[in-house]
Amino acid sequence: MTLVVGVDIGNSTTEACVAEVDADGREISWLAGALGATSGVKGTTENVSGVADVVRRALAAAGRDPAELAVLLVNEATPVISGLAMDTITETIITESTMIGHNPRTPGGGGLGVGVTVALADLPGRDPAEPVICLVGAGADFDDAAVGINSAVAAGIQVTGAVVCADDANLIANRLHTPIPVVDEVSLIDRIPLGMLAAVEVARPGHTIRTLSNSYGIATVFGLDPDQTRMVAPVARALVGNRSAVVIRTPTGDITDRRIPAGRLTLIGATARRTVEISAGAEEIMAALRRVQPLADATGEAGTHVGGMLARVHDTMSDLTATPADAVRIQDVLAVDTVAPQPVTGALAGESALANAVALAAMVRTSRGPMELLAARLREALGLDVLIGGVEADMAVLGALTTPGTDRPIAILDLGGGSTDAAVAGHGDEVRSVHLAGAGDLVTRLIDAELGLGNVDLAEEIKKYPLAKAESFFHLRMEDGTVRFRTDPLPVDAFARVVVLADTGVHPIPTRHTIERIRQVRRAAKHRVFVVNARRALEMVSPGGNLRQLGFVVVLGGSALDFEIPDMISEAVAEFGIVCGTGNIRGREGPRNAVATGLVARHAATAHVARDPAPTAGV
Repeated sequence: MTLVVGVDIGNSTTEACVAEVDADGREISWLAGALGATSGVKGTTENVSGVADVVRRALAAAGRDPAELAVLLVNEATPVISGLAMDTITETIITESTMIGHNPRTPGGGGLGVGVTVALADLPGRDPAEPVICLVGAGADFDDAAVGINSAVAAGIQVTGAVVCADDANLIANRLHTPIPVVDEVSLIDRIPLGMLAAVEVARPGHTIRTLSNSYGIATVFGLDPDQTRMVAPVARALVGNRSAVVIRTPTGDITDRRIPAGRLTLIGATARRTVEISAGAEEIMAALRRVQPLADATGEAGTHVGGMLARVHDTMSDLTATPADAVRIQDVLAVDTVAPQPVTGALAGESALANAVALAAMVRTSRGPMELLAARLREALGLDVLIGGVEADMAVLGALTTPGTDRPIAILDLGGGSTDAAVAGHGDEVRSVHLAGAGDLVTRLIDAELGLGNVDLAEEIKKYPLAKAESFFHLRMEDGTVRFRTDPLPVDAFARVVVLADTGVHPIPTRHTIERIRQVRRAAKHRVFVVNARRALEMVSPGGNLRQLGFVVVLGGSALDFEIPDMISEAVAEFGIVCGTGNIRGREGPRNAVATGLVARHAATAHVARDPAPTAGV
């Protein structure tokens, strides 16, 4: 018996399978498997340490000495890099206007106040005929602010609103004799120019602002002409849904216009070429992609978001794989419509506004050279024979066939971190496969961008685990409406927050989005990437592109462990009469380890053919 190890190098994880193969390849004894994080970018020499670690752990799990290992089999690993190319409408800065509108949790008072900005210390002696907005800086506490405003109002000064640096809006509003709208948590209050016209609006609890989220409302307050109203439209759009807002007219020239376009994407096929505007949206981009298939390369317009993204993809892969930049090719792209918070230049409390965006995942195609270089480095590091065993999807089919109850013909969907692979195998030896850009990593990026988290690790948890609302320290209302009680109290920072129920505990999500909104973003991101790519991949490998020709589909890969994705894909293909389910490799590994297992199966089959070749015709 020969001891062999198959290793699947993925974008996020590296998996190993240990087995013994008899001399003629007819019998395989499956011993153990192991899983570890991929070191570096998939398909590069940085993978050596991760592969060595997972091989050692797999052998230890099998109780075998590394000296017994005869051969190491690795897959052909195709690197995948994803990025975001955005139509950044809200990066157009509004001349002669700046805005707050950061929607603090507890603004004070209510209504709309319009007046000239005045510091708290300068209120005494103001002209009673001129309405003012009081600015309360960091040096004044809530009691001083309330006393100062009440004294000014008693003296006949028209204080119509207040803007506060600290979190004191309600403390101040509750002490005022005359109610006014008060917005707090304005950290950069010292940047607000004095003597400029401003408007402060606070809506009643449960309501949102009406005037400052309306372009014509802002035009009415500031007396704008049609051209100026057109310029402030993005400001009004950014304030929609807020409970509080401030808009301030700044001196001419304080803020200037700047715009970085999303740009044009050029898709180059074997016989055709198409150029499409990123701002046209994902549907137009994917339609253009279908018209040029098979894709040979893709380029972006210089000086634009998409141009910069694709240039980074080319340069990064050139550096990592020691491949000349002009030899790196984009094999596939996936475009997804999304929205992403964009910082508003000129804002005074770190405000952002949602901008339409298109997320692009790009799969890079390089020569076989980098993979051969990786194999050579593994030979040096491990001191044994290393073979490049085969294409991922082909190997995944062989691994899927070890799932109990499966047989040829069979189709697989291998859902990883960076790519979606599909393959179909009939009763013969031919396997039709396709590798598409976009999978779990892109879903994580979409969740992070649309919720404005700025925390990829948290976005990954939101993708993988269900949500709940902490309604007390001892009970959670799950996202499906059921209630779960606890014997131990929740963490203090989780109370009254939306939380994600991860394996490592209950983690609060530091955002003001509702549980319904977070769930909708999560499911929409999965559908736009996994369901769309699954349909696209199966159509490309099925006979004649007809999904009704497929009888059975086995879902594999790390993303197949997700609590929603397999069901979403099953529902999407049910109309074609397809039986779809999650694989169970070797009857014990679940959807993991398919490629590593397939590498061993292919090696055994090759050994069998070499020892027992088919008889020559006529003999």
